[in-house]
Order: sequence, then structure tokens, then C-alpha cells
Amino acid sequence: MPTNRQVLFAISLISFALIGFALYLQHAMEMRPCPLCVIQRYLFLAVGVCALAGAIGGKIRAGAILALLAAIGGLVTVGKHLYVIANPGFSCGIDPMETMLNKIPTAEYLPWLFRADGLCEGATDAILGLAIPQWSAVWFVVLTVLLGWVLLRTSRTGRA
Repeated sequence: MPTNRQVLFAISLISFALIGFALYLQHAMEMRPCPLCVIQRYLFLAVGVCALAGAIGGKIRAGAILALLAAIGGLVTVGKHLYVIANPGFSCGIDPMETMLNKIPTAEYLPWLFRADGLCEGATDAILGLAIPQWSAVWFVVLTVLLGWVLLRTSRTGRA
């Protein structure tokens, strides 16, 4: 059975790989990210960084709690994204959220990663039968379950 530390390293690796895949879709497949996609990138990054910091620093519980909060934020965001796709008249296209996101320093200094210039309701291209936001939902659920499992194990054993 993997240790909590190994699970946090795996969660971190998964999160960073998902961001890498999003960059592939953006730059190689020319799929422009929308504001909700960019928020999900921030949250996957937060999950990965918190899990990695917890694993490296030996603060398993703290890292897992912070990563879990980010994963739950991701579930909320992707839930809104799926709602937008299911209700085409409800769009988050060019709106104040996009303008605000694109003015955050990370978007200004790393536009290739954090610039939002797509339409949320247009994120329907399927990969293996699911749209990108649906895959995002699947992965946020997986990460949430894994982080919950780590927290349950740490509370039962009282150690990392």
C-alpha cells in the first residue's frame, strides 16, 4: 500500500500532467482556453503545489487539506462550466471575469499559460467521448477522493 507521501507525490504529478495536457491542447491543437478553463488551471496548479509541498515538507495533513480545498474549488468551477455548456444561452464569453483574469500578473507575465481568450460554451470538443470540462470534472473528483483518502488515513493513524 502506498504511503500518504507517495500519494501526494502522485497527486502532484497528475495535476502538473493535466496542466501540461491543457497546454498541448491550447498550443498544438489550437483550443483557446476560456475564463473558466483558466480558473481550473489555477486550481489544478494549486492542488499540485500544495500536494508537492506537503509531501516534500513532511506536512502531509496540511498539504492535503490545502490541496483538497483547491480541488473542491475546481469542482465548483467545473460545475459552473458544465452548466454553461448545458445552457448555451448562458455564456461567460467576453465579460468582466475574462478582463479581470487577463489583468492578473500571472496572466500578463505568462500569457501562454493563463490568458483567457476562448468562449466557455465553446468547450465541447470531445476527447475519448468526453468534452474537456467533463474530463476536468472527472480528474477533480479523482483528486478529491484521493486527498480525502489521505486525510482519512492521517486522522486514523495519527501520523503522516
